[in-house]
Order: sequence, then structure tokens, then C-alpha cells
Amino acid sequence: MRNFALSEREDRLHLNKKRNKFLCYVFDLHYLCSQNHINQQRMKELALKYGCNPNQKPSRIYMQEGELPIEVLNGRPGYINFLDALNSWQLVKELKAATGLPAAASFKHVSPAGAAVGLPLSDTLKKIYFVDDLKVELSPIACAYARARGADRMSSYGDFIALSDTCDAATATLIKREVSDGVIAPDYTEEALQILREKRKGTYNVIKMDPTYVPAPVEIKQCYGITFEQGRNEIRLDDPALFDNIPTANKEFPAEAKRDLMIALITLKYTQSNSVCYVKDGQAIGIGAGQQSRIHCTRLAGNKADIWWLRQHPKVMNLPFIDNIRRADRDNTIDVYISDDYDDVLRDGTWQQFFKTQPEPLTREEKKAWIAQNTKVSLGSDAFFPFGDNIERAHKSGVEYIAQAGGSVRDDNVIETCDKYGIAMAFTGVRLFHH
Repeated sequence: MRNFALSEREDRLHLNKKRNKFLCYVFDLHYLCSQNHINQQRMKELALKYGCNPNQKPSRIYMQEGELPIEVLNGRPGYINFLDALNSWQLVKELKAATGLPAAASFKHVSPAGAAVGLPLSDTLKKIYFVDDLKVELSPIACAYARARGADRMSSYGDFIALSDTCDAATATLIKREVSDGVIAPDYTEEALQILREKRKGTYNVIKMDPTYVPAPVEIKQCYGITFEQGRNEIRLDDPALFDNIPTANKEFPAEAKRDLMIALITLKYTQSNSVCYVKDGQAIGIGAGQQSRIHCTRLAGNKADIWWLRQHPKVMNLPFIDNIRRADRDNTIDVYISDDYDDVLRDGTWQQFFKTQPEPLTREEKKAWIAQNTKVSLGSDAFFPFGDNIERAHKSGVEYIAQAGGSVRDDNVIETCDKYGIAMAFTGVRLFHH
């Protein structure tokens, strides 16, 4: 006999599938209609291909009041693209306001892989960021992106880029040669736009952001059908008073250290918590994001900072790569060469895939000695350090200046550990959780 209950469920499932397909068709049709006008005017809403995953349909972004403050100049950005774009835009806009310098960020999965301001690049940085072969002069905004992308090239692979200033031809040239999903900026020169429109066979995502846009003071989101509401995190992190409460014996914060600590704190404001950020010379060199334990954040970010520094070791800078090696293969090879698994790229029968001649390994003793030469590093934490072990780990990566919220029951242990190494630490009294 026929199972009528089962049959009814099957019929409902079939009906739901048909209904979902129809909704997706309507949203796709709406998107195509929107695309016809996207270059002429802003819109109240924009249909997306799908949400976080292909099965999450329908999907859109929209404004409850007014028009969207963005224009899609090229490509078809998706749900995650827009999350990266809008979070990273806030970061670079705030960095520019705090430092007065052009800023750039490299975002992956709603956290920065790198963030920097547009200070000039040394010859060493040009070489390790692989921009020393460019025939064009690097503008300040191009320098900012080279720093943001170059700090952690493994994490930045396939990034979404944010620029605080107009994207010029030099910056577009840098972007074109990297694997990336898209870019958001307040404007683009005609030459830059032409360069970017040639990327990824014409599908590269280019978003123009209205720099005058101010969001509502209250933000709303949903989780499991329940609506959350809170005031936007409008805390200013360029206030010198943040560094007034200095409980350590060393109370000296040079101007460069305060700038770098501001960069660290602003970066953390838009990084999934828990998070810790190491900064040197105007750029993040190690970001530890989304870890449940703060010491794991400190270790993760510290290991990234160490890798950034090790890439400047003469042995690494002079690796004899074969001609025409792919950029991703070169980056992966450097990462393995620096690690304890260096034999994976140096053993007979393997090294020939990457190198013209077999390199000598970078020994553990050489790495330790080189890392010990890194100094003047600043470190920010999005909440208090609960134990001195975080300071012990930070010290190993050259940290000399720290800004953290303070307020742990073990603050005395943290202060004592800082004093042991002569580290200057400020209690900001500000927590910067971001979820």
C-alpha cells in the first residue's frame, strides 16, 4: 500500500524545490536587470548570486532607507565579497583618518590578512614583496597595498582589497598580477579602471564606495531568526589619551610606536576576535584572528611576524628560483623553506622543481639568531592579557611596545613580565571585540 504520509512529504519537498528554483530565477532576473543600470545610478538593493555558500539562495544586499553607497563598476561581487569589502573599507578609512596617510588592507573571510599605511618601501621590502621589477614608480597608495599584501602572502592569496584613496595605475598594476577577488576604493583613475577590467578575463570585482557615507548609529543583524541590535562601535583610536595609563617601569612611547599601536588597534577593531596584531614601520606584520585562547592568538600572530622577518634573511632573499616559476608556487616554497619541514622542498628529486641549484637549508640556529635581531615591534590586543605568557611570546618576536585593555586579575604578572624585558605597556581601558 502507498505510504500517504511519506508521499505527502515528498510532494512538499518537490514543491519547495520548485518554489526555491522560481525564487532564484526571480532574483537572478532582478540582478540582470539591475546590472543594466548599475553604472548609471545607485540602487536601493542588489541581488547576489548566492549567500555564503551556493545552496544559500536567494541572497541580496539592500538599504532599508536611502540608496546603497556602493557602485559595482565591474564584475559580480558575492555575499562574502561584500562582507570583506565593507569591513575592510571601514578599516582603511579609519587608518587614513588616524594617521593622515593613505591606507590599504588585504582581507580574507572577514578578517585582515594585512593592513598598512603608505610609507615608502626600502629596497629589501620591494624585493620580498616582489615589486622590485616594476617599471612604474610606486605611489603612496601603491606602497600601502604592497605592504598590506606582502606581510602575509600565504593568507592574502585570493584576497579582497580595500584602498582609502583613489586607485591609480601603479596600484592597479600591482593588483593585476596577484590572485585576488576584488577591490573597493572611493574612486579609480580611468587608466586604473582599464587595467582592472582586464583582470580575470573581465570578471574582476571592482567596487566604488561613497566616502561621504555615514551608517546609522544602530546596527542590526539576525542569528537563527532572532534579531540583534547594538550601537555601532564608534570608539576613536587616534586619541593620545589611550596611552596615558602606563603601569610599566618603561613609560617611553616614541611617536612611531604610538602610530604603530594605533594601526594595531584599528586593525583589531575589524578582526574577528579573539585577536592580536604585531605592527612594525607602519604595517601589520602578524595578525592572529578568531582564536578561542589569547595565547594562541599571540603565538599565531608572532609566528607570522617571524616569517615576515625571516623572509628578509639573505639566504631567503637569494634563493635561486627557476625562471618563470608561478608566484603562488614561489610563495609556498618560501613558506616551506623557512619552516622546520624545509626538506620537503630541498630533497633530491624535489628541489629541481623550484630551484636552479640546490639551496642550503636555513638552520634552526640561523633562524633563532636572525629573529633575535628584530626590534621596535608594537603589539596590540583586542582585550586584556590574562597571563604573562603572552608577553614572553611577544618578546621573542621583538615586541617593545604594547597596548591592551588591562583589567585582568593577573595584571600584576603581566606588568612584571613586561618589566623583565623593559617593555613599555599602556592600559587603554578599551575592548575591541568584533563578531
